Amino acid sequence: MTYYAIQEISAKKPADGIEMRVIHGERMTFAYFTFTPGTPLPEHRHPHEQIGTVVKGEMELTIAGETRAVSAGGAYHIPSNTVHSARCLKGPAEVIEVFAPTRDDFK
Repeated sequence: MTYYAIQEISAKKPADGIEMRVIHGERMTFAYFTFTPGTPLPEHRHPHEQIGTVVKGEMELTIAGETRAVSAGGAYHIPSNTVHSARCLKGPAEVIEVFAPTRDDFK
């Protein structure tokens, strides 16, 4: 399939307060996340390079020990194997992230 309507993609709930809809390509994964206010995403790392943007709401991101609030229109880059975490400050927040290579754990 080449075209998608985000709201028609089956939602997965990887944790309380987080919903995601995912599209997998051959070499990358696109993920559309919705976070409820106050929802944390604990510190973690993975081998995937990650680029994201906040579409709605506000997220607090900590990337390699640096913490910043990112509101709608803000974007960020997380290199491969970099420790990072997040928390929804204002929401519901909607976030788009792209990962390379593909996130097989999101399938």
